[in-house]
Amino acid sequence: MDLGVLRKLGHNEQIEVTTPVIITWHNGTSRMVWDFKSPNTYTIPDRYPITRIHETLTQLSQAKFITAMDALKGFPQNVLTENAKKLLRIIVHCGIYEYLMMPSGIKNAPSHYQRMMNTIFTEELSEGWLIIYIDDIIVFPETWKIHLARLERVLQKRVQVNMKISLKKCHFAYSELKALGHVVSGLSLGIDKKSNRSTTETNAPNQKRNAIISRIC
Repeated sequence: MDLGVLRKLGHNEQIEVTTPVIITWHNGTSRMVWDFKSPNTYTIPDRYPITRIHETLTQLSQAKFITAMDALKGFPQNVLTENAKKLLRIIVHCGIYEYLMMPSGIKNAPSHYQRMMNTIFTEELSEGWLIIYIDDIIVFPETWKIHLARLERVLQKRVQVNMKISLKKCHFAYSELKALGHVVSGLSLGIDKKSNRSTTETNAPNQKRNAIISRIC
């Protein structure tokens, strides 16, 4: 509430709500998530295309320096419409709350965010030195001088639209770094072993039924 993401409502309002669940996040911390299955069922899908990671990362073949930036809690930086707020309400032990900013778990959130980012950085994307995957940005000019100039340009635009970034997830002017689940550089493109561990360390199926399920998946 202090961040302006939620606001408290009255206890007696006749509204549809969802109950949050606490899960363990990939870094060992706890995270609260919600099941918005009901509003998602009635939401018209937004077919705006999401960037295709592998095809896009091939653009880095000539990059000497690479900077990767990540938005700080990207979705909650987007204001909801009044109608959307009424559909995104949660209930906890201390009352009913309504979202003011876009939470994760909404069907069209990724498409909406991708469109917003592409709109903000239309010029930079058309010049071919910027990659945007939802809330991730990669800058990859050929020289150090150009890299600094274009990095400043991207940061200035973020300031203009009041878009916050997560400094601990930012990597500035690396020759090689982990981005979008891959290890990327101007010379090669590989898969981040840590991100791919769930696939590579899966035991081989020892029953016919498990083998069938594996082929289907």
